[in-house]
Amino acid sequence: MAADARMTRIRAPLVVDVPAGRFRMGSEQGRDDERPVREVEVGAYALGRTPVTRAQYAFFLATGAAEAPPWWDHADFGDPDQPVVGITWFEAAAYASWLSAEAGGAWRLPTEAEWERAARGGLDQAPTAWGEALPPGEVPDGPLRAPWPAGRGTPNGFGLCDMGTIVHEWCADWYTPETPASNGPERAPARRASRGGSWRHRVRWSPPSARSSLPPAFRYADYGFRVLRERGR
Repeated sequence: MAADARMTRIRAPLVVDVPAGRFRMGSEQGRDDERPVREVEVGAYALGRTPVTRAQYAFFLATGAAEAPPWWDHADFGDPDQPVVGITWFEAAAYASWLSAEAGGAWRLPTEAEWERAARGGLDQAPTAWGEALPPGEVPDGPLRAPWPAGRGTPNGFGLCDMGTIVHEWCADWYTPETPASNGPERAPARRASRGGSWRHRVRWSPPSARSSLPPAFRYADYGFRVLRERGR
């Protein structure tokens, strides 16, 4: 079966090309773990246009390779276009490995450097993924009971949606208390790195440099992920 047909059959995430390049990672105006600002180089890759949705994750669940996460059957979390949440880091990594086998190519979680490069959309040290301010209506106002659907907002300069909003997104790296010195996972104690905003927070978006972390087996209602496909593989 051709690769395109396989990807359609399992509803593989749409990906957007991110060009190779150097960028300044971190922020001197951010928290301690966003400093110092470092110049980091990453190769070209393709990143999921949105976080992985419930509709996409359902094909993986149907294989029996993972249990349904918490909130899967909750009515407020039932929109197929919502990001899937309550996923452990291990399950996110397993989904990427499953995509590699089923859709072809090499899929994985992005590193922190790859995520931040993509979130910046080609802009240097901008405070949001879109520039100086969020586009109007990018995040909902008022109380929320669950994440809003993915892909409804304005794409950034690379064509990616929801970068820094809706959910925290697992990254490949172990968390370290300062900006990573290189592009790639580095073993550190106990917690995996994540990036992005949260529908549960009072402020529902985060700057491209903002960092978060969680023990990899934890499940939270505002933790999801997006996947990376390596170029040429």
